[in-house]
Amino acid sequence: MIEAKSLCKSYGGFTAVDNLSFTVEAGQVLGFLGPNGAGKSTTMKMLTGFLTPTSGTAWINGIDVAQDSVAARRQIGYLPEGAPSYGEMTVRQFLVFIARARLIASGEVAGSVAKAVEKLNLSTVLHQPIETLSKGFKRRVGLAQAIIHDPQILILDEPTDGLDPNQKHEVRHLIQDMSHDKIIIVSTHILEEVEAVCNRIMIISDGRLLADDSPQGLIARSRYHNTVSMIVAGAEKVASALSELPEVARAELRDGELTLFPAGESGLFEAIMAAISEHQWEVSALRLEAGRLDEVFRSITRSEATV
Repeated sequence: MIEAKSLCKSYGGFTAVDNLSFTVEAGQVLGFLGPNGAGKSTTMKMLTGFLTPTSGTAWINGIDVAQDSVAARRQIGYLPEGAPSYGEMTVRQFLVFIARARLIASGEVAGSVAKAVEKLNLSTVLHQPIETLSKGFKRRVGLAQAIIHDPQILILDEPTDGLDPNQKHEVRHLIQDMSHDKIIIVSTHILEEVEAVCNRIMIISDGRLLADDSPQGLIARSRYHNTVSMIVAGAEKVASALSELPEVARAELRDGELTLFPAGESGLFEAIMAAISEHQWEVSALRLEAGRLDEVFRSITRSEATV
């Protein structure tokens, strides 16, 4: 378990993290969301022992990070922002160095390196100096060093930064594969990332916790939850007709797309389908929306900014 209690970090008169408390248990992939400068990376650094809290406490599997930082770090695989490494080393040299630093038994180093290389598809650059790699490959090397000792806890700061779409898919699949018996925290500002891999989301802004819920729970807060969107010929007349249905609370027409908001918990989609069939409207696109996480994120963080 990871447990943070009343974590604070201040720099002079500036508070980067403000009284943050939460717990994370095995099997959870926690998406740590927030706008740039929200305090995400600072929180990660305090959890991993790279920064000492101004006040508050963090425990990693019962170990106080401030009191025994080395023991806590042994439990963690950490991908920091920027994935720092030794550029003059080859990928293999660097991973061997990390394996030894992680006190992996000498007879198991080669096997641990090989597993990490396979999982991150690094075989083609294994003997290439890290400083010559693309940003995407450097990020994958950073991920490889984070998992090389098979830690119980993974803390990943922007894990897919610089990766192309195929590489992002591979990393997300890797995170999902590892999530069954590990704690994984993914700090990011990319909403697509969170929806793809996380089963829990925390949103912070100005160092304060604003929301803590499942992705489905947050999406259900969206004003677009259970709405029906459509592109249809004669949209204004269709909007007027559909607004008369008891299942429709209101209709919005924007940029050629008609959005119908539900008056109740269910029945909207079926009522619209029946009306389309009855009137023979020319519909080119039709979808039932679960909600929009980006809209929820903006609503939560903007509300905080106006307080």
